Amino acid sequence: MTWGFGTADAPGRLPPMTQHPDLLRLERLDRLSRRMDTAFRVPGIGLRVGWDSIIGLIPGVGDAAAAAPAAWIVYESYRMGLPRHKLLQQGVNVGLDVAVGTIPLLGDLFDAKFKANRRNVGILRDHVERGMRAGTHTGEGALSSHHPSYGGKA
Repeated sequence: MTWGFGTADAPGRLPPMTQHPDLLRLERLDRLSRRMDTAFRVPGIGLRVGWDSIIGLIPGVGDAAAAAPAAWIVYESYRMGLPRHKLLQQGVNVGLDVAVGTIPLLGDLFDAKFKANRRNVGILRDHVERGMRAGTHTGEGALSSHHPSYGGKA
């Protein structure tokens, strides 16, 4: 799904005064997930891979290093108020990605197709968009009152 908005000077972005705080955060997480899962196209076969797949090729530390951005996406989802059952689904996606990713070659092939980060941002995007359509999403996550820069009280 792509964002269907933009201005002449900033295609794909809403004017700053009209942007919902969660849309800005979601946009940053979306960029991160694209870098991690679909940044490059493999010539000849058209498969898109990202830094997650490339870093995962390094024996031992690669999968652990690639798990850090995935954990950040889940953490930010929590801060944005994603319900527990959806956080659990995101956690399963990351766990599966890391667990299968440790298997030499098979794990790397799985990782290139599974794209846990894109899946998890999709779960968060669906939650934010549904909340905005229903008018129930305030932009304040579970920790926002403790973090004024994220929409809580100053």
